[in-house]
Amino acid sequence: MARGRPVQSAIRQNIVEILYFLEQGYGYEIYKIYIAVFPKCTLRSIHYHLRKGLLTKEFKIKEVKQEKGEFSWGGTVEKIYYELGSEASPKMDEKVKEYLEKMKKK
Repeated sequence: MARGRPVQSAIRQNIVEILYFLEQGYGYEIYKIYIAVFPKCTLRSIHYHLRKGLLTKEFKIKEVKQEKGEFSWGGTVEKIYYELGSEASPKMDEKVKEYLEKMKKK
């Protein structure tokens, strides 16, 4: 048995499930869906697993957008949009599918 931490993560797998149905998404959007469907976790943890998923090729960056607005930290925000990478293996979780279909109807 190999030493050290296992590479797989339940949080990262749940993000894979979300991105499978969303096709693309940025950190906060993924976080909002995650806490509605799965057990609570922090936004910081979601961003950690998105960055880690880039290294494991479960995710890849689709585009980076600069958006203008009135934010507490300034006038612009950078949104990094992620999509599934070559090593992602979605299991097509029905909870995520049902939640996103329900949100589209609203």
